[in-house]
This record gives sequence, structure tokens and C-alpha cells, in this order.
Amino acid sequence: MKMQLSRLSKGIRLVTAASLTASMTLALPAMAQEPSAEDNSVEKIAVVGTRSAPRSIGDSPVPVDIISEEEFRNQGSTDLVSMMQSAVPSFNVNDQPINDASTLVRPANLRGMASDHTLVLVNGKRRHRSAVITFLGGGLSDGAQGPDISTIPSIALKQVEVLRDGAAAQYGSDAIAGVVNFVLKDDAEGGSFEARYGSYYEGDGDTQQYSGNIGLPFTNNGFANFSFEYREADDTVRSVQRDDAADLIAGGNQFVSDPAQIWGNPKVDDDIKFFANLGLELNNNSEAYLFGNYATRDVDGGFYYRNPHTRGGVYDGGFLSEDTNGDGVVSEGEGSALLLVGDLDGVGTGVECPFVRITDNNVLDDADYGLISDGSTAVGQNCFAFNELFPGGFTPRFGGTVEDMSLVFGTRGVLDNEVSYDISFSFGENEVDFSIRNTVNPSLGPNTPTEFSPGRYTQEEKSFNLDLSKPFDVGLSEPLFLAGGFEYRRESYESVAGDPQSYEVGPLASQGFGIGSNGFPGLSARFQGDNSRRSYAFYLDSEIYIAENFLLGAAIRYEDFSDFGNTTKGKLSAHWQLTDSYALRGAYSTGFKAPTIGQSNVRNVTTAFSPTGLVDRATLPPTDPIAIQKGATPLEPEESTNWSLGFVAEFDSGLFVTVDYFNIELEDRISTTSGIRLTQEDIDTLLANGVTDASSFGEVSFFTNDFTTTTEGVDVVANYNMEMFGGDTRFALAYNWTNTEVDEVKTFEVNGETVRNISDERIRMLEDNLPPVRYSLTANHTNGDWRFLTRVNYFGSIFEDHLDSALPIDKIGSEFTVDLEVGYTFNDSLTFVVGAKNAFDEEPDRNELYDTEVAGSLYPTTSPIGINGGFYYVRGIYTF
Repeated sequence: MKMQLSRLSKGIRLVTAASLTASMTLALPAMAQEPSAEDNSVEKIAVVGTRSAPRSIGDSPVPVDIISEEEFRNQGSTDLVSMMQSAVPSFNVNDQPINDASTLVRPANLRGMASDHTLVLVNGKRRHRSAVITFLGGGLSDGAQGPDISTIPSIALKQVEVLRDGAAAQYGSDAIAGVVNFVLKDDAEGGSFEARYGSYYEGDGDTQQYSGNIGLPFTNNGFANFSFEYREADDTVRSVQRDDAADLIAGGNQFVSDPAQIWGNPKVDDDIKFFANLGLELNNNSEAYLFGNYATRDVDGGFYYRNPHTRGGVYDGGFLSEDTNGDGVVSEGEGSALLLVGDLDGVGTGVECPFVRITDNNVLDDADYGLISDGSTAVGQNCFAFNELFPGGFTPRFGGTVEDMSLVFGTRGVLDNEVSYDISFSFGENEVDFSIRNTVNPSLGPNTPTEFSPGRYTQEEKSFNLDLSKPFDVGLSEPLFLAGGFEYRRESYESVAGDPQSYEVGPLASQGFGIGSNGFPGLSARFQGDNSRRSYAFYLDSEIYIAENFLLGAAIRYEDFSDFGNTTKGKLSAHWQLTDSYALRGAYSTGFKAPTIGQSNVRNVTTAFSPTGLVDRATLPPTDPIAIQKGATPLEPEESTNWSLGFVAEFDSGLFVTVDYFNIELEDRISTTSGIRLTQEDIDTLLANGVTDASSFGEVSFFTNDFTTTTEGVDVVANYNMEMFGGDTRFALAYNWTNTEVDEVKTFEVNGETVRNISDERIRMLEDNLPPVRYSLTANHTNGDWRFLTRVNYFGSIFEDHLDSALPIDKIGSEFTVDLEVGYTFNDSLTFVVGAKNAFDEEPDRNELYDTEVAGSLYPTTSPIGINGGFYYVRGIYTF
């Protein structure tokens, strides 16, 4: 409780500091945001994608989606990531029931790219990354390190702008798939409060959420807008009993849980979010602004079951070759599996421990086991097996605490010479403190704790931005709009060691017991550290109407990084208004994504599935000796070529349609390799070189520039309003087709052998794990005090490498889901809403081959419709 209060007070101090900073540093007068004609149609006006005056999305040379607050919040999802998926068809995210750090921060994908290929802005300013690296990201996002947008309360948003086009030449690294700009509310009065409750049809996953927003005047010339959100969500269970667990129970082991392994949403506690947005008029031509946030949440999810006979390093004692059929000959494969037994006074010293043979499905009732489990005898006191501590095996619970904060302040305005300026400073930090419980450090034997703090990771970013722009009369009907600027950024990634017992090499390590907290060994103190880099950038951006109906844009950006060098990227875009109703648009750009500090330096060991079962996989920096031995090379930036061509139609009837084709070629994509097996020779070499925990993991992975892809697709967006049934109905269609091909996979020379570092299954995941076609059709009907919403969603068929373990599910069938919502407004202040997401409780195809034999997952875990089924909810909204 003390730690939670400390985090909460830290957030309150941040928001208070934001207010004080606004009062002191910006005590220069300010521009109250007066309503204008554009404000009345704010959902159609975009700031992102241009440094000229904000323009209608129909006049933009690249596709931009504008999602209003009302459209964004009229749905059943309670977290921002899922809300984005409902609103933007090329935005994909799936459940992460057991997927290491991805359980804490779910990776999301725009236009078929990884989660860190989309640049995230808040009020037009770059949002910092999450400290979570998705070591197991479902194939596409393996190794990605993107921002955690779930820390933004949806009630704080005025609108969301989604630029679906490469924009690295305008905004810098990461803007390969596009840009998402979250625009905060800036009201100086009024507000709202909302209470929401929901649950899945299965009767689990109960979720309660409370959120509020208030706008206040900040002196006579400004605003102070504050938002908060509090959420709790219970976990869900979509499992069947594993075959091995069922066999143990049938054999008489009554200590095995049913189900032994839980697949479902993690439990989320104390999900607290604050956001503050302040503005102050300085004079008639300038303003000052400040915004910042604090957020924290605790996440606790499932992990893989440890079988009490076969889990390596804990229970599995190997195989004893012996004559078991009494014919006097020991044939190949003849013998008995052994239980791993620890000799507490040391092998060859004092009391000797007997072999414990596993002859059936319950070693607990075997006489050999009775010898070591009897604590009244010398043998029982000296000989130890983890069946004495966890007789039915164990299933770790993995999670952690995510903490996020940011502060941005600056000033902008227009000088007498028509030069517009924007000067800003920003700070952002995201921290994840991992936890794992109901597990052991096997090498510590009976003295092991069962709960550990394996380590903490912190991503910190600071930046300074200077943006200038000015219109120039060049003799055409419209002036040339020229913008330029400078950006300086400092990024750091700090790794802090876990508690000593999470990585300690205990006395039983030499007897074959694993080292570290099983499932997620702690980061050793000798590997902790703080790595940083600096970068600076210059850019030029221009737009001009070379004819009354033809807009041409060009941008160029130079960026230099202290750790890998510099790069220069450019962009050309155009918009041709053919008639009052029809227009063509297109763009061509080059882009890049710099390797993150975390990707270059992080170390992690986690439990993953492999074709042979559970394996402890170490993710190492590409500079680590064992990674180099396996083919690792220093990371380089990813390079992209992006072009798009689109059609826009706006009719007097109110019908608005856009169709856009896009093509993204991405070279030197950064990802983690598939697991590479460590041979006994590798392990012996590592041990000889002082890597004492080398025997505790069976595979290694590392970050590398590994492959080239081409992703193409089509986005269709259509909107239409009409009167019907005595009220007004708004129709919206959002369609996306995306196809990705892996064009080239790099090969490496390792010990004279040519190898590649990603598997065939991984390639198929990159190409086919996202729905090739996704669309949604929404009808929102308002009639007096009533509102009715229906949304039909379609998700195309996908491929899944089940549990990333070379167990292919070739075709997970396409699915339709329906969302329904009914709202009634009692008066000017109070509205009540009832709804259901996936109202008809559609479920993905059930696992046919791998439902019980491997891990008890009832459904394919990467299903685009999720694995939890229908979700109903009620909302009460009070506005003032």
C-alpha cells in the first residue's frame, strides 16, 4: 500500500508541478481558445501531416482519419488500444494471454507493420516509448519497443488523428506505417463524469471503470483541463485441461489444479491515469501551453504449467538406462525416467540420495519417493525434490507494475513578419517493474522463496524542438508555405537488477537444478546499467498550390544519432482537385526507424515454447559474445520506401468516400531471431569463460537486421448522413486489405555454416498472422432522447504458429462480430447506455490438434476477434 501511495503522490506532484510551471514560466499572458468556424466541424480538420494551416481531411494529399470523441467512446472497449482497433480498420491488436512482457503492454499494428513502426504524438508532440520490449510479440512485433498508448485516458481526448502514410521525413524515426496524434481536450469550462461496468458472457473478466474530465479557466485568458481514469479488470479463463495434467490426476495426484494452465486476460488492478492540459494567452499573437500525465497499473497474468515429472531444471532428473524387463540385457531406450533429487549436504558427502524412478503418472505414491519425502529419516532430511514443495507441479503468475509520466511545455505564436514559431521542451518516462510468483529458484532448493522481483527497466526521453514557418508570396494565387526546424533528443534505457534470489546461483546448480526465478530469471547485478544516446535533426517542409486546384508538398529531414550515424530522408506529396466533388492524391517518401537503446542493450531470459516443449530462452544484446558467436552484428536503421495513391469524393448529398492504395518496402527490419539452440559445446565454452548461468537456458535470441518485406494494401473510408425513422442516422464504412511478403532473409556464416535466423513458421506469421481483410460498417441513429448504434465487424482468415512452437494452424476461419449499443438521455446532464461488444458471442475456431496436448489453450491465441467472447456493459454519463 505504501508503494502504491508513493506512486499516486508522485503523479499528483507531477500534475501540480505542471500547473505551477504554467503559472511561473508562462506567466506571460495567453490565448484563450475562442471558438471559430472550424471548431464547429473539428472532426474534419486535421493538424497532423501538415505544418501549414490545418486543412480539411478531403484536401489532404495523404489519407488522414479523424475520430471524434463521441465516435471514439461509443463502444464497449475500456482500454485505448482496443478502442483504436474498433475505430481504425488497419489498426490490429490481439489478446496476449501468455506472452511474457507483451502481457503488460500489448503491441498494436498499423498497416501490417510492427508496433514501433507507428509514431505516436500527443498534441502534436512525440510520445515517449514504453520500457517494455515485446520479446514474444506474436511474430510480427517480436522485439518491438513502441509507446504504451493505454496510459492515455480516453475521456481526455478531443479527437484522434490517424495519418496513414509514411512521414519520417516530416516527423523523424518510427513514422513508417503512419502517425497517430491524440489531441487533448482544451475546454475552459464544463466537464463530465462516467461510471462503467462490464463483464464477459462467461461470467468472468468483471471490469469497472470511473473517469472524469473538467475544464477550468486559467486566469481570464487561458484554460486548465484535467482528466482522470480508474479501472480494475478481473482475469478470464479460456482453457481446457492439459492431457499431461489430466493423466496426473487420473494417476492419483490430487494436487494438480483444473485447469493447470490459464489462458485469458490478465488481472489488472489500480489502473490509474491522470492528464492535464493547460494553455495561456500571452498576447494577441502568442500563447503558452503545458500538458503532462501520470499513470500506473498492476498486471498479473498466467504462465506455463510446470509438470512435476518433466520440467527440466526443477523436476526432470534425466534417464537411467537399466534392465527393466529382466532379460539381462540393457537395450537402447530401456530404463526409467528419474526425478531430480537434490543432495543437500553435497554429492559424495554424508548421506547418499537414492534414485527416484518415475514409473507411472504419480511419483508421489512410489516407494522410492517415500524415502526422500519422509522428513523423520536422515535420507529424507538430506534429500530434496520440489515435489515436496509443489507436489502437483506449479504454474507461475507473471506480471508487474507499469508507471508512466510525461511533461511538455512551450510557447507558440506569430511574429510581426508573419513568422510562426513553436518552441517546446518535453520529458517522458516509462518504467516497468516485473514480478513473478508461485515459482522457485531451483538452485536454492528448499530455501527458495516463491515470489520474486526479477528486475526493472526504465525508458526516459528528453527533447527540445524549435519549429518555424512562414508564407512567401511567389506570384501565384496562393503563397509558398515554408517550414523548418530543429530537434534535439536524448534517450536512455536503464536496466536495474532484480532481487538477488531471482538470479542467485544456489548450491544445487551443480546438480542440474536451474538458476534464477523459473519462468523469468532475474537480471543479474553485473548486467544492469544505463545506456543512452543523443540525436539531432534538421528539417524543411513546404507546400504550395502551383495551380488553384493542385497542391504540391515536399519535405526533407536530416537526422544524426550518436550511436550509428546519420540519415537523410525525403517526401513528395500532391493533391489534385479534379472537380468540386472529385480529387486525386498521392505521395512518395523514404523513411527509417532507428534501433532503440533497449533493442541494442537489453538482456532477458524467459520461458518459451519450442518444438520440444518448454525452453528457457535468453535474449542477448547483439554485442554479447555468445550472440556474436551465433551470427549477431551491430544494429543498423531500418530503411523504408513508401508510396501511395488515392481518390477522394465529396458530394453535396453528404457522402464522403476515400480510396487509398499504399505500398511499403522495408529493408533491414529489426527483430529478434527465432530461438537458436545452444549446444553442449556452446554451454561448456560459456561456463569456461565465466558465464555461470549458461546452463540455465537452452536457446538464445538476439536483435538483428534480419529481413526485407513489402507490404501493400487498400484503405476505403466512407461516411454518409441521412434522415430516417424520424431521426438522423450516420453511416460509416472502414475497409482495409493488407498483404505482406517477406522478400529476403539474411544469411550468416556461423562456424563455417550458412544459417538464417528466422524460421519458416516465423515467416508465415509475418505474412499471414494479421487478417488480410478487415472492415467495419457502423450505423449510429439518433431519435430525440434515444441513440442506437450497430457495428458489424469482419475479420479475415489468418495463420497461427501456435504458441510460436512450430505447431501450425493453417487456417483460422474468418469471423463476423456485431457490436450493439443503446443510449437514453434523461435530461441535459444524465445519459444511460447499455451495450454489448461481440453481442452474439462469436468465438474463433477451436484448437483441433493442439487443444490439450501442448498447453490447454482452447482457442488460437492470436485470434483477431480475441478469445474471450461476448462482453456486455452499462455506462452512466453525467455532464455539466
